[in-house]
Amino acid sequence: MTEATLESTGSIGTSAAPGVLVRPYLSRREVDVLVAWLKVTTKEEAAEVLYISPSTVSTHIARIRAKYVAVGRPARTKIALLVRALQDGHIALDEV
Repeated sequence: MTEATLESTGSIGTSAAPGVLVRPYLSRREVDVLVAWLKVTTKEEAAEVLYISPSTVSTHIARIRAKYVAVGRPARTKIALLVRALQDGHIALDEV
């Protein structure tokens, strides 16, 4: 089963009415890692900010990407993940 949530209903699943944005469920830590990485240039810098290893940052980002693919919203690049984070309310434009 994929982890996804509909913003408006909170239900789990990947099917939605046309035009309804399906958001993957991201844990608080995944959001923290994503936002930290989006605010800096490298995964190494994000790791320093969060006091974790760069490989842990990479693991979180890979899992986040997989969750977006699972709901039909792939984000293959850092810019695409920024767009998804903006769309899903995880970060504001003035934060990056």
